[in-house]
Amino acid sequence: MSEKTKNFFISGMHCKSCEILIEDQLKTISNVSRVKANQRTGEVILTYNGSEPPNNKIIEEVKNAGYQMGQTGKLPWLSVDYRDYRDLLIAVVVLVLVVLIAVGFGIFNFNLDTTKTGLWTALLVGLVAGVSTCMALIGGLVLGLSARYVEAHPEASIWQKFMPNVYFNLGRIIGFGILGSLIGLIGTAFKMSANGLGILTIIVGGVMIFLGLKLIEIFPALRNKTISLPASLAKFIGLNRHDKKYSIRNSITLGALTFFLPCGFTQAMQLYAVSSGSFVTGGLVMMLFALGTTPGLLGVGALTAIFKGKAARIFFMTAGLIVIILGVYNITNASQLISFKSIDNQAVKGVGKVQIIRMTQDTHGYSPNILTVKVNQPVRWVITSTNPFTCASSLMMREYGINVGLKKGENIIEFTPTKTGEIRFSCTMGMYTGKFIVK
Repeated sequence: MSEKTKNFFISGMHCKSCEILIEDQLKTISNVSRVKANQRTGEVILTYNGSEPPNNKIIEEVKNAGYQMGQTGKLPWLSVDYRDYRDLLIAVVVLVLVVLIAVGFGIFNFNLDTTKTGLWTALLVGLVAGVSTCMALIGGLVLGLSARYVEAHPEASIWQKFMPNVYFNLGRIIGFGILGSLIGLIGTAFKMSANGLGILTIIVGGVMIFLGLKLIEIFPALRNKTISLPASLAKFIGLNRHDKKYSIRNSITLGALTFFLPCGFTQAMQLYAVSSGSFVTGGLVMMLFALGTTPGLLGVGALTAIFKGKAARIFFMTAGLIVIILGVYNITNASQLISFKSIDNQAVKGVGKVQIIRMTQDTHGYSPNILTVKVNQPVRWVITSTNPFTCASSLMMREYGINVGLKKGENIIEFTPTKTGEIRFSCTMGMYTGKFIVK
């Protein structure tokens, strides 16, 4: 007996899980041998043997699956399904509990002695970065992308869902090694400007917020929206080819490109690589650093592969909330780095006695971080760094064009304040801040 097909449209599908749910439900109808649903077009192709399944039975099973017949119209910006808000409220409660537990165990205060010297310092710094400030930028990006990948591939095994994270970290290790070797040769010419770092961080933060809004599922209009590179650039770096199973090329390339994200720990190690002046040492420093961050980043990616069913929906919503918060956090920090006003400090000559100001930089930032000086009088800023392999060691004062990597011991920066008010300074991620009060 020859097979026949019946085509119709269903509204409300927005992911691979929807396709699987509808296909499984319609296969319960007598004579139906295969069902193929397409969430992008809303079309369903039903293959059957013998008599054609009655329309009323198809409509009934579609409703049982939680959908309705017909083509999807323009999606609303806000969901009208109370279940979305109920699940989001549960996700908020889960997030609060996770934060309280993390605070209780002192996870946010995690620290490791990185004052030792040598190549293995890079590995130790990576271990710290992978469970601390790197999570605010790279970890948030990994969480958002991993959750979206798993949500779109519910049919994959746990191992298949986990593999993109393996390739991402492999790309980081290899990419950091190659790029670290290059900066070991070219030296400080690699350093980005404060505005460049700020703009890049804002872009990444925006992508994180977009991914988070998609994950919480209360904005239906965003379901089919995506962020992609310009076609010519995507083709140049090989991202125009889609590997639906593992997305190997995309994952490896993205991992390597995180070398350019303005994570303070990453920049501290880049300065370490630059100071080595060696192709081999620079590459080993950055490769060991990336290897150190791997356990923390793999852990984040692994969580997205474990949850299933209702638990997966709550997890994705919780992940979405975390990614949104981290995105806003990064954008807020980055706004402190951007300024289109600058002073040529070399052209300013102060008068009077040099003001000597002392400050300490350690794992937790700057102390004291509020300093008072006089206007039009030279300042000799003496900074004692007790731990040069932390976020705070990458110091930036945008108004006076100061962008330095602090070395262990005393570091001296000289400038002359030319107007009263406040002069702010921070690490290159904007996480640790301070200011001069000019009188």
